[in-house]
Amino acid sequence: MLSDAASRLRAQTRSQARARYRRWSAKRWHVAQAAVAAGTAWFIADDVLRHPQPVFAPIVALVSLGTSYGQRLRRVLEITLGVAIGVLLGDLLVRGIGSGPWQLSLIVALAMSTALLFNFSQLFINQAAVQSIFVTTVLPTGGAAFTRWTDALIGGCVALVAASIVPAAPLRRPREQAAVVVRKISALLRAAAQVMLEGKGDHGYAVLADARATDTLIRELQAAADEGMSVVASSPFRIRHKENVRKMGELVEPLDRAIRTTRVLVRQAAVSAHLGRPVPASYASLALDLADATDQVAEELASDRMAVTARPALLAVGEATAAVERAASMNAEVVLVQLRSLVVDLLVMTGVEQMDAVDALPPPPG
Repeated sequence: MLSDAASRLRAQTRSQARARYRRWSAKRWHVAQAAVAAGTAWFIADDVLRHPQPVFAPIVALVSLGTSYGQRLRRVLEITLGVAIGVLLGDLLVRGIGSGPWQLSLIVALAMSTALLFNFSQLFINQAAVQSIFVTTVLPTGGAAFTRWTDALIGGCVALVAASIVPAAPLRRPREQAAVVVRKISALLRAAAQVMLEGKGDHGYAVLADARATDTLIRELQAAADEGMSVVASSPFRIRHKENVRKMGELVEPLDRAIRTTRVLVRQAAVSAHLGRPVPASYASLALDLADATDQVAEELASDRMAVTARPALLAVGEATAAVERAASMNAEVVLVQLRSLVVDLLVMTGVEQMDAVDALPPPPG
């Protein structure tokens, strides 16, 4: 018992360590980019322009870049201007009225009011208020009113340049994640086919639990698509990839439908097995054939191509659904309906319009 518990603990520790490493690995470019940008901003403000204590330059560069590509340009501009306004107001007012509790309250109120009057975002308002507090309490020396706010602008400019330099990885992620989702559909189809053939309810519900855990995959795909579009929008060096990233982003909706269709199919197969209502073996054969066609879709996506070459295999499965026998139970009938729906969802991913994909399938057996 102790050895088993120790083995499980070691396995869990290794799994957590791998997960942490993957999380760091996915963000290592952001870490390096933010670190270099912070150092560059300090160098420009301190060594080149000779500003005293140019702490706001690296702060703005670091906070602006963050650890994601989403809305990067907007974030850079909002943080830069918010910090600059907060620092400028703080410096000017400290120079005129000094520092203290009531001065701090007045400065924060003015910084936030200025941001609100110009209808800026909450991020902008928060930065203006926080940096005015920082100037008033930590660096309350007058005479630097026209250098410290420019440090914020220096940091923002450095961040703006850094934001335009991005690796190709975020552009690959949408298609890579789309291929992951499609491979998961294929695996679930094969597992559902096995449930149909074996008729084991416990196995069916285990597969169903696996199918219900796929929402994370779709969320990751949506995040990858959004990040890819943010990259091509912020980097002039990646603008040529915009059309390809856009096409991959358009796969999120049909893939979401395909995952939902697959879950319903798995559920009906599990219920049929639990109730002892057999599903025709031809339905299991269709599921296996559709899994093979789905693998072709995944291979094309992984190769950064629209899955046009998988279309004939999908159409063949769709035609075969019209030639199989009818089932005796409603649950089994729903399995056939979901197989046909899944063919339609996957055809859309090959570039076929939704209604054309529906029309491409012959009527189901009468």
